[in-house]
Amino acid sequence: MSVVKNALPEADLKVVGDALQGALVDLVDLALVAKQVHWNVVGPRFRSVHLQLDEVVTSARTHSDVVAERASALGVTPDGRAATVASSSAITAVPEGWVKDADAVRILGDALDVVIDRMRERIRSTGEADPVTEDILIGLTGDLEKHRWMFRAESA
Repeated sequence: MSVVKNALPEADLKVVGDALQGALVDLVDLALVAKQVHWNVVGPRFRSVHLQLDEVVTSARTHSDVVAERASALGVTPDGRAATVASSSAITAVPEGWVKDADAVRILGDALDVVIDRMRERIRSTGEADPVTEDILIGLTGDLEKHRWMFRAESA
C-alpha cells in the first residue's frame, strides 16, 4: 500500500526505489562503521582521524535522511532497520577492539570505495528513470568522494 502518489511509471519507480533503498542501507552502514572506528581509534594521529571520522558520520547521516525522505516522497517506504542494513550492506565488517590510526584510515577508505562504486551504479540506473533522484545521488557521491580523497591522502 502506498499513501503517496507519484508520476513515475511503475518500472521506473522500481528502479528508483531499489536505488534509494540501496543508498540508504549503504549510508546507514557507513555511518555505523565510521562511528565504530571513531570510538576505537588509537595512535599518534588519534585526534585528526577521530575528528575526520565524525565528519563522515555527519555526512552519511545527513544524506541518509535526504535519501529516505526522497523514497517516502515517491511512495516507497524506506527501510533502515538494523536487520535490513546488516543483510544488505557490502561494507566489510569492522574488526573488534582497538583500531590503529593507520588501519582506521584504510578501513574508511575501503568502505568509501565500496559505497562510492555502488552509488555510481545507482546514478547510472536512475538518470533516465528519475533525474531528481539521480541529482541527489550525484550530490551525495561528490561528498563521499571528498571524504575518500582525504582518507586516501592520509595514507599516501
